[in-house]
Amino acid sequence: MTEQRDYKDTVFLPKTDFPMKAGLPQKEPKILARWQDENLYQQLRKAREGREKFILHDGPPYANGDMHIGHALNRILKDMVVRSQTLLGKDAPFVPGWDCHGLPIEWKVEEQFRKKKRDKNAIPASEFRAECRAYAQKWVDVQREQLKRLGLMADFDNPYLTMQFESEATIVAELMKFAEAGNLYRGSKPVMWSPVEETALAEAEVEYEDITSTQIDVAFEIVESPIEELVGAHAVIWTTTPWTIPVNQALAYGPEVEYGIFSLALAASSIGDDETIKAQQEAKFATHPFADRIGDKFLIATALKGELERRLAKACGEDREVYLLPLTTIKGADLAGMLARHPMHHLGGFYANPRPLLAGDFVTTDSGTGLVHMSPDHGEDDFLLCREHGIEPVFAVMGDGRYRDDWEWLGASDERRRAVINKAFNAPDGPICSDLREAGALLSASDDYAHSYPHSWRSKAKVIYRCTPQWFVPMDKPLDTGDFDVAVPEGFGAAIAMATSKDHSTLREIAMREIERVKFYPEKGRRRIGSMVEGRPDWVLSRQRAWGVPITLFVRADGTYLQDPAVNARVVEAIKQQGVDAWDESRKAEFLGADHDPNEFEMVTDILDVWFDSGCTHAFTLESGRWPDLRWPADLYLEGSDQHRGWFQSSLLESSATRGRAPYDAVLTHGFTMASDGKKMSKSLGNTIDPLKVMEQYGADIIRLWALSVDFTEDHRIGDEILKGVGDQYRRLRNTFRYLLGALDGFVGDMGDAGEIPELEVYVLALLADLDGKLKAALESYDYNTYTRLLVDFCNEDLSAFYFDIRKDVLYCDGPDSTKRNAYRTVLDLLFHSLVRYAAPVLVFTAEEAWTTRYPDGGSIHLLDWPAVPGVTADGARWGKLRELRERVTEAIEPLRRDKTIRSSLEADVVVPAGAVPEGFSDEDLAELFITASVTRGDSDTVTVTRTGESKCGRCWRLLPSVSEDGALCDRCDDVIEQMDAAGSAGE
Repeated sequence: MTEQRDYKDTVFLPKTDFPMKAGLPQKEPKILARWQDENLYQQLRKAREGREKFILHDGPPYANGDMHIGHALNRILKDMVVRSQTLLGKDAPFVPGWDCHGLPIEWKVEEQFRKKKRDKNAIPASEFRAECRAYAQKWVDVQREQLKRLGLMADFDNPYLTMQFESEATIVAELMKFAEAGNLYRGSKPVMWSPVEETALAEAEVEYEDITSTQIDVAFEIVESPIEELVGAHAVIWTTTPWTIPVNQALAYGPEVEYGIFSLALAASSIGDDETIKAQQEAKFATHPFADRIGDKFLIATALKGELERRLAKACGEDREVYLLPLTTIKGADLAGMLARHPMHHLGGFYANPRPLLAGDFVTTDSGTGLVHMSPDHGEDDFLLCREHGIEPVFAVMGDGRYRDDWEWLGASDERRRAVINKAFNAPDGPICSDLREAGALLSASDDYAHSYPHSWRSKAKVIYRCTPQWFVPMDKPLDTGDFDVAVPEGFGAAIAMATSKDHSTLREIAMREIERVKFYPEKGRRRIGSMVEGRPDWVLSRQRAWGVPITLFVRADGTYLQDPAVNARVVEAIKQQGVDAWDESRKAEFLGADHDPNEFEMVTDILDVWFDSGCTHAFTLESGRWPDLRWPADLYLEGSDQHRGWFQSSLLESSATRGRAPYDAVLTHGFTMASDGKKMSKSLGNTIDPLKVMEQYGADIIRLWALSVDFTEDHRIGDEILKGVGDQYRRLRNTFRYLLGALDGFVGDMGDAGEIPELEVYVLALLADLDGKLKAALESYDYNTYTRLLVDFCNEDLSAFYFDIRKDVLYCDGPDSTKRNAYRTVLDLLFHSLVRYAAPVLVFTAEEAWTTRYPDGGSIHLLDWPAVPGVTADGARWGKLRELRERVTEAIEPLRRDKTIRSSLEADVVVPAGAVPEGFSDEDLAELFITASVTRGDSDTVTVTRTGESKCGRCWRLLPSVSEDGALCDRCDDVIEQMDAAGSAGE
């Protein structure tokens, strides 16, 4: 037998320098360095000059600490927006920003001074603020480098910072718009207050946590009543904040609530002769805790009788029962004019005056007793109802959460002057309950009431409602927005025109109209922010801290403030030159000028809520001219869903008041990143994922692929196993690029002279066109997980598992001038140009690597536009039917492969149901598409497979009738070898 020729060198195997192993942690920093050296961001600005703008305005992260996984997700999403809009041909500049003022930085700087044994109060304000500024700048620089490592495309050399002097000046200028229009007021009303941080908080700075509190029932003796039988009875209130009893000034009832007078009894007997019953019960229950209260009369809502009985019984212990025997019922409105005395009336002073019972529409019978004790210092309903009746706050609780030294109850004793929210202070055996018990007013007290309670999201400490003088923006005062320089973009409808005209809409009304106009992704964001704005109180602007933008107002003795544009202009210019340190008492006369007497004014020392800072970023970033590529308003704001009560809302309110419309046309929100088991990430639980470490291990493209694969509009998960799955997805995409690059080695785009493009190529081009349309639609709605899934599925299912699999024989074994082979490579070329661009916003490094591997001198992939894809169509149903049959054939072959009857599908003769074959495919077509030795059609409904008896071609390994013996050549390979031998070449 003649020795057979080795045809290995005659097969056209793919060749590429693009490695299968990515090595992203080592490779990505080098690509980043090249982008920086080439100033890719500015190249892109020049390339897109004159194109349609798309502005994503960056919400400022806080300059405090390393980037965490939530930051990474947020920034990757923003980068996807910018890159995809750029790819679509728009000019999408992106200026990153940082929020630099505020309490967390102030705390850290205080901590640094304490380590140096320096008291903050003894440090000059300018020195303290300089340290805060330096601290913030340090973390801006750290986070900036970390964000660059994610592959973000942004103007990192020129970010915006809220502490830049120009930014601080703009914030002050925006505040002055409110002041000059009379849309600021100073008032005393309860606001969220942090005793730990000693400052007011905004709604957005508060989060709710589940806690257990002490609940108490307290009896207020009625001393005056139009209903004579109520005199001497006790109005019973229930509260979960014992610390507010020392500042009680009234009781509230529901006018429509039914109340009852009940007699306390220790047995379920009816009242006959009161004195007889009382004597019998006193004898029987002499040791009962309520023995001396038998027959006492209590006023409560009739619907809550059983609830109070249970609490009283529990307070007695040992399963002792307590009964409230009904005497009579009274309508709430009949309680008008009643007075009760405070349990601590014996202390005199503040406690000597009787407490009125007032009608309150907010009183319900959901829980408690149906009577509510009123402390105007510590509750909004309390404040409003008491003010309506001429009862004013007393400011008994200081900024640190303790009672004033001169307060009659609990104020003077250092031992008992703990912060009012201290758990022990409010406990059943704490000083408040002990004093009430001694006064005979405490009916029950237990520390097991579970409920949700507000906490500062920074210190994590409990907050209180505390009445203090603060600066507010009114939500329901008519605004004359026409007084301002209102910018109304062309093309906006009547609603916006109305909002910006002198129609005297309130800030709430303008904001609500804007919420209806703006697009929200997902749509539920509209309801979320709408409900918050609809019910929010007036905006508290003031904070009692040092590191922030000052409230630059001059206030007269009567509480009114100066509204002089010339004075305001001088202040703004000074801050533009020197920053917030310019607001100093030493410059008072300079600011006021010759027209005003400095002795008639005080300079406000409060600073602005940092949400006002961030709410003004649209003004000093989009409008200032410092970034000429930007424009106002923004097309999109993008942040986490918590920003419906934060930045989205503060920006909306600030811009609605000063410009009559929102500073954005669309809002995109994402959920929060949870651990792989769905739990909230916590360092104490050890379930956090550090994006910096993930990049060290896997590379930034893996984090990007994860972020753009999950449904980020909801809470989503990350963990080691999840990242491994993402790594598998990445490898499939990378292998697609590698195959394309190898298959296109040496390709110059010549299809040759022969005939029409094969039908399979037409079908794949139709799939590409369909994919192209779906990807654009996904980008239109910012549906990035759909975008990424479509891309991955196309590469895996339509290309690798189908098209590439079928055409590998043509690629490897057809001759260089084969029409089919050139058609295939022409389609591969189009696929490469399309897929690498589709992937570029997602896998920014890998797409660049693939592009430069093929085109080393072709510039960056990120400078290119969206690919031009032919609008090819195909009979999708027909091809879908064929692919279903192909899957059936593959499934039928698999058992024979497992038991080694055959080693590959090329050894299989297949019989398929004739009715399952779509029209227009020959048996030879089917064999090629199914990668089998042969396919014939039968009458059976099942697919049958047998091992073929044909011989195997020594070059292409197909088993065909034209092969005389194993190792000989088929007709196709014989022709190719003859041509190659004649040309004296073993390759192209």
